[in-house]
Amino acid sequence: MFLRPALAFLAVLLLAPAAAAQSEEDVYAQIESLHGNADGFFEVFSLLQDAVMFGDPVTWGQYAFFPLVVNANGETYDVLEEQDLADNFDMLVSFDTQQAFLNQDVADLIVTAEGVGVGSGAVWISNVCLDDDCAATQWGIIAINN
Repeated sequence: MFLRPALAFLAVLLLAPAAAAQSEEDVYAQIESLHGNADGFFEVFSLLQDAVMFGDPVTWGQYAFFPLVVNANGETYDVLEEQDLADNFDMLVSFDTQQAFLNQDVADLIVTAEGVGVGSGAVWISNVCLDDDCAATQWGIIAINN
């Protein structure tokens, strides 16, 4: 009795085109639309990837907004300044998070109104207003979730 509708539903699922994956251009357009200055995001993203590649935690501190909430090792930390992040980088930013950041495919970035998620949301970067009328902005790390 229910076999015929179930088979019809299965046929529709199998014949329906798969959802199109987003392209790097789509991601760029989403960032530009939601946050503006997509070029600024990709500049910071590239600098942070280079910092992971060359073992440079100081750069991460330079592109983070403090206090920075970091979830690591089953704990939540409020990192108060650049030096704290640099001194405790390997504890605060796990090897897996660093590798995910390093190997991130641009087409797989998560783009939301809150920011851009790297490594399936392990690191969140946003374009933050620096003044009351948001005339000046800067891209930086707003959260780390190992």
